[in-house]
Amino acid sequence: MIDIRTLTDGGQAAIETAATVADFLEDARRSLDLAQYDFHLAPETAAIVGGAITKAATRGVVVRIAYNIDHRNPIPVPPPPEPDVQLIASLGVPSKGIAGVPDLMHHKYVVRDGDAVWTGSMNWTDDSFSRQENILVTVRSAEVAAAYTADFEQLWQTGIVEKSGFVEPRTIGLDRTPVRVWFTPGYGEDLSARIARAIGRAKRRVRIASPVITTGPVLGTLAQVVADDRVDIAGVVDQTQVRGVVYQWSENGNISWKLPLLRAALARGFTGKLSTPWQPEGSLHDFMHAKVTVADDIVFAGSFNLSRSGEMNAENVLEIESPELADRLAAYIDQIRVLYPDVVLEQTR
Repeated sequence: MIDIRTLTDGGQAAIETAATVADFLEDARRSLDLAQYDFHLAPETAAIVGGAITKAATRGVVVRIAYNIDHRNPIPVPPPPEPDVQLIASLGVPSKGIAGVPDLMHHKYVVRDGDAVWTGSMNWTDDSFSRQENILVTVRSAEVAAAYTADFEQLWQTGIVEKSGFVEPRTIGLDRTPVRVWFTPGYGEDLSARIARAIGRAKRRVRIASPVITTGPVLGTLAQVVADDRVDIAGVVDQTQVRGVVYQWSENGNISWKLPLLRAALARGFTGKLSTPWQPEGSLHDFMHAKVTVADDIVFAGSFNLSRSGEMNAENVLEIESPELADRLAAYIDQIRVLYPDVVLEQTR
């Protein structure tokens, strides 16, 4: 069984989302393995989510939490995490910081009892719960859970991003729905190529929600599909973060070849959320944070930005072939993209 829930900016209260997280955790009977890029909650939501974790541990559930050890990117894409180490320590369960320099432990997944998985794009923060576009995916499948457990064990045993993600992607039949599980960095470049191939083969539609789009295979394929003008293509990005990327390209020399591709890729049907610029302290984190690609009836959803750094981070993606889910998520992308203006790549003065 696959269940998808979508979040919008201001469309739900943080406490409601916290309760949804707690509901998933409270069903655990044997084990909970949590890989969370950012786990930082206000007292009310911390009591709900943290309470579910401590109650699970009290009744004998084996709980482990892996979280990202912070470092600063040249620009905040993705925005740096602020894991509440004191909150995590207060839960009284084994935890481990995962090092990746310059790469990130960017997962947002939970494996429950070896037969269910929670994943998607949402960090466990109040702004993620309430002020960002996000996609939540839960899957009931021992085979899917086994793949996530294998990835978690690589993170847990090595404590290093670059030694994780080496779980071979293979197709799993789930209620007659083909599902393939992808992990990076082990299969990062293969994942980008897979998404690009699906976009290039699309006959009817392509819909994309991603904070940024910078990986070469996807950029090149998108630019070609837009130029061919044979497919209904549209999407949404985070305009503030995209501008940060363009600035970084101007500093590192990539602007000469990547910017023309980005212009061509976003030339038709793409809008961009003008999110609040990230600040070290106190800023609102209202980023366009959903990470999903729809190509005809194929969905790619998870934690993976369509970026070169995403290929090297620890990320996960579910590739699902389902007309019903594809229709639903394409409609969701259309719902949010119409809220924002066309993309302007450079900051105007």
